Amino acid sequence: RCENLVEVYFQLQQQVMAASAELGPELLPRLLERFNEVLSSLVKSSFLVEKQPPQVLKTQTKFQASVRFLLGPQLLKAAPKPYVVRADMVTEKQARELELSNYSNTLSESTGEIMHNTVALETNPTSGTCCANFKNVLLKKIKRCERKGSESVTEEKCAVLFSTNVALTPSNISIHLQVLSLPIVVIVHGNQDNNAKATVLWDNAFSDIERVPFVVAERVPWEKMCDTLNLKFMAEVQTTKGLLKEHYFFLAQKIFNDHSARFEDFQGRHVSWAQFNKEILPGRGFTFWQWFDGVLDLTKRCLKSYWSDRLIMGFISKQYVCKLLSAEPDGTFLLRFSDSEIGGVTIAYVIRGKDGSSQVENIQPFSAKDLSIRSLGDRIRDLGQLRNLYPNIPKDQAFGSHYNKEQTGKD
Repeated sequence: RCENLVEVYFQLQQQVMAASAELGPELLPRLLERFNEVLSSLVKSSFLVEKQPPQVLKTQTKFQASVRFLLGPQLLKAAPKPYVVRADMVTEKQARELELSNYSNTLSESTGEIMHNTVALETNPTSGTCCANFKNVLLKKIKRCERKGSESVTEEKCAVLFSTNVALTPSNISIHLQVLSLPIVVIVHGNQDNNAKATVLWDNAFSDIERVPFVVAERVPWEKMCDTLNLKFMAEVQTTKGLLKEHYFFLAQKIFNDHSARFEDFQGRHVSWAQFNKEILPGRGFTFWQWFDGVLDLTKRCLKSYWSDRLIMGFISKQYVCKLLSAEPDGTFLLRFSDSEIGGVTIAYVIRGKDGSSQVENIQPFSAKDLSIRSLGDRIRDLGQLRNLYPNIPKDQAFGSHYNKEQTGKD
């Protein structure tokens, strides 16, 4: 499309030049100036980030990115040598200033030191593309900027600015091209990864495409948050089985700390960034997102097939489990994600006394480390007190395909 538009531009320009005598000395220069503006605008908007840098970026870690100039093969044919594209780190404030100047300002100073940050913009004749591939870039260090109030470093957004100067043939106009990456959160230690992912998720899910960098709403409708958590869960776990209505109900009770509301009552509510990943959950040592991310990680690493077979109820409260199981026969059990620990799955089961009274027990949660030693299926097989998966499926029927073949003898 961009190439077709450039063709139209050249045809129009030729027609105007051919009619220059009739157009006269007043109209002609105005038309030509307008032509240059149009061409410049088209050229600038055809400079794109093709492969985004990682949105959570650790210093001293190599990463890759690439930019593409859609009009390169057409307009840079006669360039004596390839142009060079630069990559610089910019703060949110610098990104905003660039946006407000419509990318006509150039960068005064980089906010971090990037190694191997210049790459040739090369045209590939076979694919007909014009790209600059940054293959082993490394962010050496980052200058932190002034933060607002209680903002932490993992809420600070930067971006990579890619820029170059090109002279277009045949008109020989010189144009400064620059394009910003998606927002990036820079971390210096692996333990910041979880909070950085929260900032990126919130920005990707709830920002408008046309915006001042990198403004995003502080509060969003709960329904939008449900969609986001569901998409994130399915993408991370690589499953087609998403979250269900009852899962959303439990998550709403957790994030709003409200156990008296009905499912419908949460529909009109808004959830804030603070509730998502700033405020510690009541009686816990972690935020809602830190807990949810732990569940994601555990499910991705150890429980994907069980979740996909719908053997794990997962997002359900201890109180509701008691209500479900207390009327069931002895040995009925279900699986839920631990409330008190990050990244744990626990088994709740019912014990019936001789007098018919029932008691619901919860087994100490299993972590990813536990399940890498012995799988969940084998642990369920080991536990004799577990008989039927709620509501009424014999455990061997439900979990049989997940049992490992036991080796007798040596073990």
